Amino acid sequence: MESLALYLHWPFCAAKCPYCDFNSHVRDSIDQGRWRDALRRELAREAARSGRRPLASIFFGGGTPSLMAPETAAALIEDAKRLFDAPDDLEITLEANPTSVEAAKLAAFRAAGVNRLSLGVQSLDAEALRFLGRRHDVPQAIAALEAARALFPRLSFDLIYARPGQAEASWRAEVRQALALAADHLSLYQLTIEPGTRFATEHARGAFALPDDDAAARLYWATVEEAARFGLSPYEVSNYAKSGAESRHNLVYWRYGDYLGIGPGAHQRLMLDGSLLAARRHRAPEEWLARVERDGHAVTEEEALSPRDRAREALLMGLRLAEGVDPARLAARSGLTLADSVDPAMLAACLDEGYLEWGAAGRLVATDEGRMRLDAMLPVLLR
Repeated sequence: MESLALYLHWPFCAAKCPYCDFNSHVRDSIDQGRWRDALRRELAREAARSGRRPLASIFFGGGTPSLMAPETAAALIEDAKRLFDAPDDLEITLEANPTSVEAAKLAAFRAAGVNRLSLGVQSLDAEALRFLGRRHDVPQAIAALEAARALFPRLSFDLIYARPGQAEASWRAEVRQALALAADHLSLYQLTIEPGTRFATEHARGAFALPDDDAAARLYWATVEEAARFGLSPYEVSNYAKSGAESRHNLVYWRYGDYLGIGPGAHQRLMLDGSLLAARRHRAPEEWLARVERDGHAVTEEEALSPRDRAREALLMGLRLAEGVDPARLAARSGLTLADSVDPAMLAACLDEGYLEWGAAGRLVATDEGRMRLDAMLPVLLR
């Protein structure tokens, strides 16, 4: 039986970053006990539905899950290991920020069972951190990276690029400094303007400008070059890793596997009785909590995806990977062949232009140039 991944959403943050459109919320106080009980209850409900299956990974995301009580993480990890078949080397990731308050809790999370930390560094430039609205400074980021390196067997960190006025030389230096501190896994995100954020308002009134596409591309390729110096390769559009340090949890998503999503706004994909069920939970924290306490879950939408929808999702995710899409797996998960899932004329054109290629074992692979153009290419490629 195929393994599934488990995502646990903690929706609270100490402050809302101006670029963030995630389901995150700021609250003056949080009843940690109620939240722990509710998350455990919804997890138990989903485990009963899915049956006892092998567990690929656990990922605490947010929001800022390092703001939860370490006891909550420990209880959820214990539940997951009891409800599913977990390997001895189960990957258990927790997202954290480098503030001194959160860094002080890292040892407790390690004791709770977390063995992989994803640290939201975002930048090692003081001015950029202020612009991005981050609550930590550069010394705190460096201290957190060093502490995490000593505590956790595996460590990832995030950086944001294509910031206003960003120069390639200074970006290269920033990437080198970060990788010298923690050179296992890097998640790289281009700064974009998302509707409803504070940055959207400020950008609309001309408070700042972002680099154009050519400048952003140069910064991206500079990252590829600098990461390679430390032995990291881009195994996915936005993620770099040493061999063996790839995020097992995220690979489940990109390879279109099953995953459970517990907590406010969490999504999931679960194969039951031959149907792939897509579910979504209520986004608002208080409403989610009330529904779980009343009903045992807070699912607001659940539908069986059509073969066409499955194929589209599998291609949208899989072509982000350097390994590409396995046609046999695509057919097994969607019920459609690769030929039935794409426009043949557009596929031929993308192959001729060098944006796609046939890789090992007949996989359909986006080239380096193709992965840079996925947002434009996929809508016309997919049927």
